[in-house]
Amino acid sequence: MNKVAIVKQRLIELLTQAASEAQQLGKLPSVALPEVAVEHPQNPEHGDYASSFPLKLARATGVNPLAIAENMVGLIVSSPEIDTITVAPPGFINFTLKSDWLTRQVDSILVAGDSYGSVDLGRGSRVQLEFVSVNPTGPLHVGHGRGAILGDALANVLTATGYKVEKEYYINDAGSQIDAFYRSLYARYQQCLGIDAEVPTGGYLGGYVTDLAKEIIAETGDRFLALPEPEAVLQLGQLGLDRMIKLIRSDLELLGVTFDVWFSERSLYDKGQYQTAVSLLRQGGYIAEKEGAIWFVSTALGEDKDNVVVRGDGSPTYFASDIAYHYDKFLVRKFDKVINIWGADHQGHVSRMKAVVGALGIAPERLKVIISQLVTLRRGDELVRISKRSGDIITLREVVEEVGTDACRFFFLSRSADSQMDFDLELAKKQSVDNPVYYVQYAHARIASILRLAQQRGIDYGDGDVSLLTTEPELTLIRKMLLLPEIVEIVAHTLEPHHLAYYAQDLATVFHSFYTQCRVVSRDDEILTKARLKLVAAAKLVLAKTLNLMGMTAPEKM
Repeated sequence: MNKVAIVKQRLIELLTQAASEAQQLGKLPSVALPEVAVEHPQNPEHGDYASSFPLKLARATGVNPLAIAENMVGLIVSSPEIDTITVAPPGFINFTLKSDWLTRQVDSILVAGDSYGSVDLGRGSRVQLEFVSVNPTGPLHVGHGRGAILGDALANVLTATGYKVEKEYYINDAGSQIDAFYRSLYARYQQCLGIDAEVPTGGYLGGYVTDLAKEIIAETGDRFLALPEPEAVLQLGQLGLDRMIKLIRSDLELLGVTFDVWFSERSLYDKGQYQTAVSLLRQGGYIAEKEGAIWFVSTALGEDKDNVVVRGDGSPTYFASDIAYHYDKFLVRKFDKVINIWGADHQGHVSRMKAVVGALGIAPERLKVIISQLVTLRRGDELVRISKRSGDIITLREVVEEVGTDACRFFFLSRSADSQMDFDLELAKKQSVDNPVYYVQYAHARIASILRLAQQRGIDYGDGDVSLLTTEPELTLIRKMLLLPEIVEIVAHTLEPHHLAYYAQDLATVFHSFYTQCRVVSRDDEILTKARLKLVAAAKLVLAKTLNLMGMTAPEKM
């Protein structure tokens, strides 16, 4: 584990020990100690870390928080990383790290290399990340891209924190939407061959369906016309489905997203998972037959209403498939944790899914669901409309090809998943500091150019003395670099990868500021040059690791 992560934990331990000792000495009432939290204060004058623990203790004991803080500070044992410990009203304890300890961390980062920022939280625990999982009835649009990048970045972070991660795409290849797609494709196929046919009500109207029909005709001719219509619809539809899945896979790879498993919904019925899952629920008393349908008795688990599993016509709902799918995830493949990333239209599905997981005997907290909110596409002030059904489609591929993979990934990660976002295509293409993608990557390229200059001048900074890094711009950069393990830990706990994008911008800002204030390669001071080259090499490593966790490239030149 990285040393800074240990420092934070060490401070928590020191505060806990001090509070326990204060109780033993009678300076604090003997109450259960609340959870200790250590944060970074907004004002750097307050130190590197701060804790409001005395305020929590005051609520539990009725003792003045400032008195608690002062008593505790007197009982906190010294630690080699800590320079000063101070008390601030109304009851904060502030910690400042020693400058010489900070500078030594530059060498620690360089020694850690690519492993810097990784922390072992998962300890080999198996996590399944299921995301995108769009019905394979049309090309991906920009909203699907957001879920794809959220999932992929989370997989990177969870892997870096010691989890065994499996990324999965759930193929909805059963149900009414697939039937509508099959029949729409058959209608377009007939039309392309000069036969008068209508796209069914509720069918897919996008021009891509006609294009797909033309592709199939170019390869196979009119042979499906010779088949009875039900057979023609099925065979043509399956051919079209395979092509759509191939297109989706290709679009995702363009975005840098790949999956370990492509899981078929149809297999849940073919292999018996659905029947087994429903049987388990029936044994538990969670299945009821009423109004000609089969219901999951959600109300028995605190839900407002029961939910249909099998309709009156005998067809299973998509909820039925999800029941079987989560039975398979937890009880067949035995994942320790399952994370689903769903679109905004699935918000109402979360609580009943948690309920059914509990009914299957699985602790509901093992299922995490992230709702990815809508994306509005813009060109500056102009709104670009997206409609999957109307035929006016702006595909994900078009967006990636216009602005690039890195810009897509950064912008999708720049806001928390639960907030709607505007994606400005014009901003994403700008080669200026207004564009955060350019701004962050330019910092990495600038560092690379500094190191190339040093190499051209034959400067070997391996023996650089980091104790010379004493100015405020240097120490501020080191402090910012040392936050990466904490950011990674926060993302792993909260499942919120937007913290990486914020951190990348902050780190780039601090580096650019350092660069304007401190000359790195100087002919007049070779000793300081070597120390600063070590510092920028470490900054390059940290920035590259952050970009890599986001799935972005770290360019050497721009």
